[in-house]
Amino acid sequence: MRITGGVHRSRPLRAPSGDRTRPTSDRVREALFGILAGQRTLEGARVLDLYAGTGSLALEALSRGATWATLVERSRPALAAIAANVAALRLEAHVRVVSGIVERSRPSIARDAPFDLVFADPPYAFVTSGEAVHALASLVSSGVLAADALLVLEHGKDDASPAIPGLSLTDTRRYGDTAITLYVGTPS
Repeated sequence: MRITGGVHRSRPLRAPSGDRTRPTSDRVREALFGILAGQRTLEGARVLDLYAGTGSLALEALSRGATWATLVERSRPALAAIAANVAALRLEAHVRVVSGIVERSRPSIARDAPFDLVFADPPYAFVTSGEAVHALASLVSSGVLAADALLVLEHGKDDASPAIPGLSLTDTRRYGDTAITLYVGTPS
């Protein structure tokens, strides 16, 4: 696993051993950031990475011009991988890691708001059960997203793209076993 573009292109990223963390593959990340480049600039963006795992999505965004990233993760091995990756890329001044469950992290997340870009890569079962959708809807209603924020939800390819209150679904793409659905907020 590596950064696929930007100033840190080709730099390796660490992942916890085992199969409890499912990092977004280099291929999917590269495709996703190609889509994002066609829709908006990452220059100066504030990023929120939920269920961050290795932190690869937020770190990729920082490599490509984002200026700030808040990462939320609860797994200790994943948190150790995130810390190692942030240190290896020397991005400590641009990152804050929130250790905890996404559903209970809203007060910590709110300190760094508003966010222009949100990545959510929950366990796929959290999408089908509605747990992740509930957490995302709660964040949207709390006002931590910028008015025209873009949210990217990763889920299983066979799972329907869920509706998220307060956001409009704009696109779904499938890559192997993975689907990526993009949502956008509506400017006030």
